[in-house]
Amino acid sequence: HMAASVWKGHLIFGMVSFPIRLFSAARSETISFNLLHKDDHSRIRQVTYCQLEDKPISRGETVKGYEYEKDHYVVIDDEDIRKVAPRTAKVMEILEFVKADQVDPIYLESSYYVAPDEGGEKAYALLFTALKDSGYYGVAKVAMHNREHIIVLRPGAKGILSHTMYYQDEIRQVEEFRTDTSLVKEKELAMAKMLISSLEENFEPQKYHDSYRDNLQKMIEDKIEGRNVVETPSEHFAPVIDIMEALKKSLAEKRKPAMVATAAAAAEVGEIEAAPKKRARKSKVG
Repeated sequence: HMAASVWKGHLIFGMVSFPIRLFSAARSETISFNLLHKDDHSRIRQVTYCQLEDKPISRGETVKGYEYEKDHYVVIDDEDIRKVAPRTAKVMEILEFVKADQVDPIYLESSYYVAPDEGGEKAYALLFTALKDSGYYGVAKVAMHNREHIIVLRPGAKGILSHTMYYQDEIRQVEEFRTDTSLVKEKELAMAKMLISSLEENFEPQKYHDSYRDNLQKMIEDKIEGRNVVETPSEHFAPVIDIMEALKKSLAEKRKPAMVATAAAAAEVGEIEAAPKKRARKSKVG
């Protein structure tokens, strides 16, 4: 069975409304450590402490307070929070549809699977297929985890995916983030494109692993079994000054015969010789 749903309610588009659930689609994995007392290695317990009475108190004796000015709090209870929940806590309404290529991925935050709840299968299948065929994403509003999110609905391979979206004021506007394309020379660009085509592969996410997490895991196992911990050798890099020279060297190393650019492109670029007898295949350059 799928993980616990993080939200359930109705998805509305136009006059069509059907029940859905959201499931978390991905989560970061990291190795977690516990705090121990240095002297006797016993587990540390986090204590909730009252400053005024100078004694530990139980979680049940706490309430939420919002500091509206220094040392002044207003108490907010869960009932208060529930009362102000907008209608979007139970209803996800599609506000509009936008062209997929207009959505900059920088806006996308967390990913969720959208699944139809009982009775919603047909309308869900319709929306999924319509999104897929039209090249549009849906933009909807939903409230969860004590805030109202804008959600982007997009067709995945097997069903609808949704992503909470950062608001415009949450995206950092960095003025220095500009590229000076006048620095680019024609020949370097042609070579860079050749290098790109020589490194072309299909996207296979299963190939990638978190080597930091793998190393940590191995080091922990070594320690448990009493073996020595071996340090990862460090690398030193000097910045590349002669881009053209570096590109040529990269190409010489990475060249995949079948993917090398045509003789013409290579000749244009300069001293690189075309790969023997592979000239028929059109290059990605140019």
